[in-house]
Amino acid sequence: MKLTNATVAALKLDGKTDVIFFDDQIRGLGYRLRVSHDGSKVLRSWVFQTKRAGRTSRITLGDATVLGAEQARIRARKLAGKVALGEDPAADRRERRDKDALTMRSQVTEFLAAKEPDLAPRTFGEIRRYLTDRRYFGALHRLPLDSIVLRDVATAVVRIQRERGNATAVAARGALASFFAWCMRHGLCAANPTIGSENPETRARDRVLDGDELTRIWKACGDDDEYGKIVRLLILLGARRQEVGGMAWSEFNLEAPQPTWTLPKERSKNGRTHTLPLMPMALAIVRSVPKLVSRDLLFGTSAAYGFSSWHKGKTALDQGCGVEGWTIHDLRRSAATIMADIGIQPHIIEAVLNHQSGHKGGVAGIYNRSSYEREVRNALALWSDHVRTLVAGGESKKILSFKPFAS
Repeated sequence: MKLTNATVAALKLDGKTDVIFFDDQIRGLGYRLRVSHDGSKVLRSWVFQTKRAGRTSRITLGDATVLGAEQARIRARKLAGKVALGEDPAADRRERRDKDALTMRSQVTEFLAAKEPDLAPRTFGEIRRYLTDRRYFGALHRLPLDSIVLRDVATAVVRIQRERGNATAVAARGALASFFAWCMRHGLCAANPTIGSENPETRARDRVLDGDELTRIWKACGDDDEYGKIVRLLILLGARRQEVGGMAWSEFNLEAPQPTWTLPKERSKNGRTHTLPLMPMALAIVRSVPKLVSRDLLFGTSAAYGFSSWHKGKTALDQGCGVEGWTIHDLRRSAATIMADIGIQPHIIEAVLNHQSGHKGGVAGIYNRSSYEREVRNALALWSDHVRTLVAGGESKKILSFKPFAS
C-alpha cells in the first residue's frame, strides 16, 4: 500500500493500541496509530524505521495532523538515501539530541563545581557572575555548546563593553574563554569560539595622569558619594579597584595607634596578605562610610563581593571631571609613577603595591622577606601629603632623594 493522504485516512487500529502501517514504495516509511496514555484519543504520526546490526531504530518524522503524506515521503526519501550510503540517521539524531542537552547553562554548572576548590573566593565569585548572570552572556545560555560560534561571542562582548565598560568586557570575555577551554579539555566541544573575538583591551596601557588630572578627578568625587570615596581611596592607596570595592570592616584595625587595612590573601591577586597603614586622609574616608548592621562590606548594598556599579560611577565621574581617555587602573599606575617622581625608591613602591617582582622577585624574593613596614608607612605619608597639596591648589616639590622618617 502506498501511503497517501487518502489511504491513511481510512486506516484503523482494529482493536489494537499501537500499530504501524508501512509504505510499499519507500522502505522504512510508516504511518503510526496509537492510543493516547489516557485512552481518550488516537494519535497519528509519520515514522521512519530502519534495522541495523539486528537493532531496530525509529525516527518520528512528524505529527500527521500537521505533516501531510507528500512532505513525509520527501523526508523519508532523504533518510532512505542516507541508509543506502551506510549512514545511521537514528544514531545521528541521538547524537544531536545529546549535543543539544550540552547547553552552556548546563555545563557552566559543572565547570564552576570543578573550579571552585582551586580559585580564591573573590575570583570564583566574579567568574560565576559573568557566566551565570543573564546580563552578560544570557543569549548563549540555552544554546548547545557546539552551536556557539565566534559571531555570538563577539556580539555579546561588544554589547557588554558598550553597557558596562572595557574592564568588565575584558573580564567577562576572559571568564568565557576559560570555560570553553575547560569544555575542550573534557571533550564537550571541538573549538573555543572566544578565539579571535573582540577583545576591548588587547595592549598594555601606559596612561599616567598628571597632577592636574588627578586633582580634577579628586574634586569631582563627592564627599558623600560612594563611588567617589572608592576612587579617592584608590588614589591614596594605589590599590586595585576590586581590592577597595570589596573592603570589609573586619579587614581594618582602626583603633590601633597606627590604623591599618589588611587585604587578606583570598582577595589578593598574588595570594599574599598585604597590610597598609592608613594615613589621615585615607582614614577619614574610611570612617566616613556608614556601617550597615548586617553587612561587613563597606561598599555596595547587596552584592556579596562589594561595590558593583563601576561603569555607572565611572560615566558620571567622567562627566564631572572632564578628564578623557583614562581608566580606573590608570590611578594605580599614576600613583606608582608619581611616587617615583617625588623620590620614593622603586622597591618601596613595589611593597606599597604588593608586587612581587623586581627586588622581591625570583631568588631575591626567597631571601628578602622584609615587608618594609616602616618605609611603606613613610612612603604613604609622603604620597598622601603630595595628594593633599595637589588638591589644595598648591605646588608639591619634587624630592630627588627619599629619606625615611624616623619611626
